[in-house]
Amino acid sequence: MGKKITIDPVTRVEGHGKVTVHLDEAGHVEDAFFHIVEFRGFERFVQGHPYWEAPLLVQRLCGICPVSHHLAAAKAIDQLIGLEPEDLSPTATKLRRLLHYGQVFQSHALHFFYLASPDLLFGLDAPPEQRNVVAVAGANKELARKGILMRKFGQEIIKAIAGKKIHGIAAVPGGVHKTFTEEERDYLLHDNDTPSADTMIKWSLEMVRFIKEYHDKHFQWLNSFARYPSGHLGLVGPDGELELYHGRLRAIDAEGQVTLNDIPNNAYLKYFTEGVEKWSYMKFPYLKHLGRKRGWNRVGPLARLNVCTGIPTPLAHKEWEEFRQYMNGQTNNCTMHSHWARLIEMLHCAEMIKGLLQDKAILGDDLVREGELRPEGIGIIEAPRGTLIHHYQVDEKGMITRCNLIVSTTHNNEPMNRAVRWVAQNVISDKPEITEGMLNQIEVAIRAYDPCLSCATHALGKMPLQVSILDHEGKVVSEGFKG
Repeated sequence: MGKKITIDPVTRVEGHGKVTVHLDEAGHVEDAFFHIVEFRGFERFVQGHPYWEAPLLVQRLCGICPVSHHLAAAKAIDQLIGLEPEDLSPTATKLRRLLHYGQVFQSHALHFFYLASPDLLFGLDAPPEQRNVVAVAGANKELARKGILMRKFGQEIIKAIAGKKIHGIAAVPGGVHKTFTEEERDYLLHDNDTPSADTMIKWSLEMVRFIKEYHDKHFQWLNSFARYPSGHLGLVGPDGELELYHGRLRAIDAEGQVTLNDIPNNAYLKYFTEGVEKWSYMKFPYLKHLGRKRGWNRVGPLARLNVCTGIPTPLAHKEWEEFRQYMNGQTNNCTMHSHWARLIEMLHCAEMIKGLLQDKAILGDDLVREGELRPEGIGIIEAPRGTLIHHYQVDEKGMITRCNLIVSTTHNNEPMNRAVRWVAQNVISDKPEITEGMLNQIEVAIRAYDPCLSCATHALGKMPLQVSILDHEGKVVSEGFKG
C-alpha cells in the first residue's frame, strides 16, 4: 500500500514550505517533492502604483533580503527613466554597491552562523533543541560571538546608507537620496562597539580556514551528500570575474560547458521561461534552448564560484583558487560545498567594503541623474541566495502595468527538489520510520540553498513541524508534531 511522508513546514529557512516523500506499495521511495504552499502575489500588488514606488514596495517581500529587492527594482527603475548603470554618478553607484556588499555580508553571516552551523557542529542526528545559535554559543563561544558581530557590521552599513537596518530607503530613480558622512565612514573603518572593516576581513579569513578544516575532517559526507549534476547560473564581469552588483548572465552545465554566454540583462526573456506544477506555487525557471529537462540551473554562492573565472579581490581570489583545486578544476556539484563558497563570498564582500569605505567618492554630493520615461525596465542583481530579476512595464503616466520577479529561490526550485529526492532515495530506508535524523537530513539539503520562500512565492508562514504518513488512499496512518 503506497504511503506518503510529509514534513510541514521545513524549519530554519525563511518562509513556509513542506516536503512530501511518496512511497510505493512495497514501501520503497518512489518520489519526493518540495512544496511551497502559501501565496501572496506581489507581482499583482504593485500594478497601478507609480514606478518610483517599486523599490520601496518590493522590499516588503522579505525581512531578510529587502536590500536585494530594493536595489534590483532600483536598477529597473533607472532604465524606466532612460538610464543605464554607467549613467549614474560615481557616488551613487559606489554607495549602492556598498549597500549591496553590506547586505550580502550580513545575510551570509546570518545563514552560516545561525542556520547552518548547528548542523555542521552537532551532526545530522543532533536533537532539535541543540540545533540553534544558542547551542552554538555554548559549544563554540568565539564562533558565535564573531558570527553575531559580523552580521551586525553588515547591518550597520545598511543602516548608515538606508536609514535603518530593515526596509530603509536608499535608492531613488537615477541614484541615491542621501550622501555618506565622514562620521559614518570612520565608524566602519575603526574598531568600536562594531569591529572595523579590517577586523571583518581578518575574521572572514578565519571562517574560511574553519570551513576548510571542517572539510578535511568530514570530506566523505560533505562530498557525497545531496550531490547531483546540474547547471549553474550567475552574473560575471567583463573578464568573467565574480560580479555581485552588475554584470552579464553566464550559465554552464554540470561538466562546465557554457550554456549561456554572457548575455546582457535586457535579453533575459529571450533565453528564460518558467514552468509550473500543480503541487507548488513556486515556478521552475529554465533555459528555453535546453528545455525543461536540461535547462534548469542552481544559483547562489556555489553556482557563482563555478561560473566565474576569478574574484576581483586578492584574498578571496586566492581562496577561490583553492576551492577550485579541491575539485581538480572541475565543476563543483556538491550541495554541501555551498557553505564553503558562501564564506569565500563573505571575504570578498569584506574586501570590497573596505575599498569602498576608503574611496572619497562615497562622500560626494552628485547623487541623482535624470532621464526620460521609457515603457520598460529590467534590473538584475546577485542577491545573497543567487540571481534576482526584476522586470517592470509602465504606461505613459508612469503607472506599473506589469511586473515579473524571478527570485533566487525560484531558480533553485528544481535543484532543491533534486536535493530532497536524493536524500529520500539514499537516506530513508525501506521501513518508513520517522526519525529526527532522517527529517533533519532533508532539511539540511534544502538549507544549503539558504532558501527564502517568502521571496520565491511572495509567501509567509509559521515554523512548527508536522509529519504525516499517508497511505495511497490519503488516509493518515501515522502523524507527529513538534514546535
